[in-house]
Amino acid sequence: MKPRQLIHGLLLLSGILVAASAQSAQTAKPRTPSQVLLGSIASVERELTGVATEMPEDKYQFAPTAGAFRGVRNFAEQVKHAAAVHHLVAATILGEPVTSDMADERGPDSVKTKADVLKYLSDSFAQLKKAASTIDEKNAFAAMKIDAGSVSDTRMGLMLVALTHASNHYGQIVEYLRMNGHVPPG
Repeated sequence: MKPRQLIHGLLLLSGILVAASAQSAQTAKPRTPSQVLLGSIASVERELTGVATEMPEDKYQFAPTAGAFRGVRNFAEQVKHAAAVHHLVAATILGEPVTSDMADERGPDSVKTKADVLKYLSDSFAQLKKAASTIDEKNAFAAMKIDAGSVSDTRMGLMLVALTHASNHYGQIVEYLRMNGHVPPG
């Protein structure tokens, strides 16, 4: 085959692929707000749960002490804090009661072992998914009263807060993991 024929063949193939891709994109059904959120939650859940699982139980009380780390949460407290915010956001969206360990974002004092923390984290993602499943085109950006009626936000806004907050703590606990000689999964 001559180079010119090869180039024309490749250009023709490229054109067909672009046309097929454009047609596929036009016929694809748009995703709902809850579908988009559930995908994002699943991604954050894989990351945060992976790191929480990777840290050995004997390091769950680890907190950096050198430098400007004075007074920071230990590993378990970081994970519990992220999970407590999930529970808080989910309860707010679902109209369920907010407990004191959600409100102060620390999680229950009874959650102490690695197994307890992992279960609390898993339960928090289940609640977040339950709340995300209630979000649709009509209520995603509708104002809702939170914090005893003094602050207004939207369901979508609260979900974004929960997801970005969890991602921030993921970054912190990855550092804790690395400080203890462990490599984060994935």
